[in-house]
Amino acid sequence: MTVTPRRTRFLPALASLPLVLAGCAGAPEPEQPEAHAGDAYPVEASGCGYTATVTAAPEQAVTMNQGATEVMLALGLEDSMAGTAYLDDAVPEKWVGAYESVEVLSDEYPDNESLLAAEPDFVYASYASAFDDEAAGPQPELEELGIASYLSPFGCGEGQPTAEVSFESVWDEISTVAEVFGVPERGDELEDEQQEQLDALEQTAPGDGLDVFWFDSGDKTAFAGAGEGGPQLILDAVGATNVFAGLAGGWADVSWEKVVEADPDVIVLADASWSTADDKIALLEKDPVLKELRAVQAEAYVVVPFSESTPGVRLADGAVSVGEQLTDLG
Repeated sequence: MTVTPRRTRFLPALASLPLVLAGCAGAPEPEQPEAHAGDAYPVEASGCGYTATVTAAPEQAVTMNQGATEVMLALGLEDSMAGTAYLDDAVPEKWVGAYESVEVLSDEYPDNESLLAAEPDFVYASYASAFDDEAAGPQPELEELGIASYLSPFGCGEGQPTAEVSFESVWDEISTVAEVFGVPERGDELEDEQQEQLDALEQTAPGDGLDVFWFDSGDKTAFAGAGEGGPQLILDAVGATNVFAGLAGGWADVSWEKVVEADPDVIVLADASWSTADDKIALLEKDPVLKELRAVQAEAYVVVPFSESTPGVRLADGAVSVGEQLTDLG
């Protein structure tokens, strides 16, 4: 699945001003965003109908969801973070050290008082619920306190259109954050790396000829990966067929009768703290009907952390992992 890189996704508000190159050739690469100085500012960060103007690289950012946290860590911005909150599953090993250097403000959302105690200058969240009254508080109210904020375009609340899920739109979000913190080249590097991963999967197509059921959660019904979200992008990347690709949205409730009718070759299991892969396997293997599915009989399971199934910086890693596991099953 070849994705065309897009280098003009996010522009500084004063795009007409030239950027200052960070030092001469051979100089050590600075660790902090100051390498891009004030020339690149102000910049505008727009998501879900709200735009914040950032006049300098934030130094005390707080992330309110795992997806936002991992974008920051992938960009090497842990030293610009004053706190983080709300994990869905484990942070991958490659970022554990960086993550552990950042204060955890709360297991879930901190309230407004706890957030303000961290003295943030920027709040970044993956879901609109982070800006509820009982959490960080509305973005306009944070702005009145001099705190800029950004909400992922994939996590908009009711009444705001959510961005179409694609690898390009994932890279848009990463690019926005990179620009806000004055490190646009890091966003470009991440895009290039992920494009290479996707190109390699397109060449090998480890899922070719396989019908796959993406089982996110549920017991009375199955919450399945549908045709317009992260699961579909991953299955497209590995060349597999999603048995519920015809359903709208990223995920959809389906009856177990539909799963039995589809009788998939492989079942992908999302592993999350609230619905583990082991719990789902136990359900499938205990049920007198579901245990007769071909995939269950063959134990043809692929396990993916929930964070690698949602639109974000780990989505390409999810595709690589699924591809490797499908190869092992073969």
